Amino acid sequence: MFKGNKVTPPPSKPSTGSVDTLIGRQTELSGDIRFSGGLHVDGKIKGKVLAAGDKSAVLSVSDAGVIEGDVRVPVIVLNGSVMGDVHASERISLSVKARVTGNVYYKVLEMASGAKVNGQLVHEDGAPQAITHKKPASGSGVTELRGDEQPAAKAG
Repeated sequence: MFKGNKVTPPPSKPSTGSVDTLIGRQTELSGDIRFSGGLHVDGKIKGKVLAAGDKSAVLSVSDAGVIEGDVRVPVIVLNGSVMGDVHASERISLSVKARVTGNVYYKVLEMASGAKVNGQLVHEDGAPQAITHKKPASGSGVTELRGDEQPAAKAG
């Protein structure tokens, strides 16, 4: 009856990996945290959160979770608050209740409607940026530059 019709399943949500460490809702930690594997935060951390050389480390922060400090983790799933710069060397997912007061440095970014970032979104792909010029349309007076080059001085 439905020969040849393929049903494509909906895309699955990105895996957050296993949780090796849990910081509960009633827990408040002061000081830097270095971890490997998976860290899930429901409580509050006052300090930096760093993945200790683990390129597969995953940080997940629930809507009740709060981090007051910089975060440097390859994969981040955020639905809580971070007051500090966030560095996701692989991927970051900002869920509906995510709040970041600071800059977000990312390679791949997924941002849900309702997530808020009070800072800059900075894409980091590690590749050097190519420099290209695009000639302006005649009479437009606009020159498009890409890269570090400066426009040539115009003779007046």
